Amino acid sequence: MLLKLRKKSEFMLNIGQINRLLVSDAFPFGFYLKHSLEDSPEDAVLLPLEDAPDPCEIGMALDVFVYHDSDDRLVATLNTPNAMLNDVAFMRVKHVTGVGAFLDWGLKKDLLVPHSEQAKPLQERLGYVVFVYQDEETDRLAASTKLHRFLDETNEQHFRAKQPVKLLIYGKTELGYKAIIDGSHLGLIFKDEVIFPLRVGDTVDGFIKRIRSDDKIDLCFQFHDDNARASLADQILDDLEAHGGISTLTDKSPANEISQRFGVSKGAYKKALGALYKQKRIVLEKDKITLISK
Repeated sequence: MLLKLRKKSEFMLNIGQINRLLVSDAFPFGFYLKHSLEDSPEDAVLLPLEDAPDPCEIGMALDVFVYHDSDDRLVATLNTPNAMLNDVAFMRVKHVTGVGAFLDWGLKKDLLVPHSEQAKPLQERLGYVVFVYQDEETDRLAASTKLHRFLDETNEQHFRAKQPVKLLIYGKTELGYKAIIDGSHLGLIFKDEVIFPLRVGDTVDGFIKRIRSDDKIDLCFQFHDDNARASLADQILDDLEAHGGISTLTDKSPANEISQRFGVSKGAYKKALGALYKQKRIVLEKDKITLISK
């Protein structure tokens, strides 16, 4: 089996990540950086003159991002991109060509999403959540919207119920919203759990609601325990009394209207209404709720 040979510098440098390097040589077109001043020239990477700090002196230590530029040279920059290797991030498409879509990621060279890595064709000026990966053949960085190829769809004992997590919204379905959990796993927020407007690209705090029997992950923004339901039920009763015993906010109302009034999900609101109905505190009708006077 033939092995693909790499330059020695590619073993030394972390492509797609921040490297701490020393300025080793100065030229009219820029500076060469190495891990150590004793390293061979083969282990150096170019910091173009326009990207260098002023002053830039031999022996100075710099934290630089290493990647391939438009001429396919391995170069360094002091600029930090919107996402590095193995990161997920929301980015906008600058333009689309025959090779794929190019994203604005904060560097001079745009980040390519090859057509083969697009879950659906990307459109100019629209934003998408992508995963940044390194091509095995070229070592160049690229991005993909096929998140399931890089992130885990099953829990595999990673998270536990009620654990707080950071969520990045990456899609919407008939069931609800799809989210990336702590940058590593994929999960679902059912629409009844949504208590505020969500958009693709939003980063929000949430919780692991449960791990399903198929080991996939359901998410939520709050828990509906007995104390929470009792508190919400009291709020509903107070609201009814304040409005003459009648409310048009029913279990059929849009989730955003329920969230605006009570700050809870539609599912939590429906459960609280169900409890009040069983207690014979309210009358439920299609277009209104009526308080039963004691």
